[in-house]
Amino acid sequence: MLAMGPVRGPRHDRRVSTFPPEPGTGRAEAFSDGVFAIAITLLVLEIRPPEHDGGSLVDGLLDLWPSYFAYVLSFVTIGIMWLNHHELLRLVRAVDRGFLLMNLVLLLFVAFIPFPTNVLADFLAEPGERRAAAFFYAGSFTAMAVVYNAYWHYLRSHRQLLVPHVTEAEIAAITRSFLFGPTVYGLATLAALVSAWLSVAICAVLSASYAVPALRWRVRRRS
Repeated sequence: MLAMGPVRGPRHDRRVSTFPPEPGTGRAEAFSDGVFAIAITLLVLEIRPPEHDGGSLVDGLLDLWPSYFAYVLSFVTIGIMWLNHHELLRLVRAVDRGFLLMNLVLLLFVAFIPFPTNVLADFLAEPGERRAAAFFYAGSFTAMAVVYNAYWHYLRSHRQLLVPHVTEAEIAAITRSFLFGPTVYGLATLAALVSAWLSVAICAVLSASYAVPALRWRVRRRS
């Protein structure tokens, strides 16, 4: 008579990932859009009405020109970043834990942008402090550009997360475009040591240049 041992279930392979890729980017995109929207809204909240000091209201409003300038510059930059982020996620078919963590780090810097914007607005009209303010502003975008490159590097090194029809030529083009960011923002940061206006001008031109690849990706996807 054979001895009956305990009945055991199927053996589980512990090497299987606890967090397999999740199809679709809906939740990640919705959360990201919310952070971008909050950051871009906080920019205008930093513009406060002139104080009642007995002067003309018109003069008080005109004196706020650094706030208007910093607001428009950061609004356009965050808006173009959101556009590129949106287009990039259209190339993603699944997300994993690593991607979500990288996305959170990127959003951390996006949510931070209203602070250096406020610093730039407060000190841009101060000759003795404007270079430090521009250095901090451009340096913040330099750090964010580095994170954006790390974000894209993770995606292109995990090809299973990308849609199948993405070509190597498209990946190379996006990589070259993103590598341009930290270099030029770093140049803008160094330029702030010489001229605050030169620094913010470089930031403005770079932001405008990034609108072009975003629009080109959209046209390519529709064709």
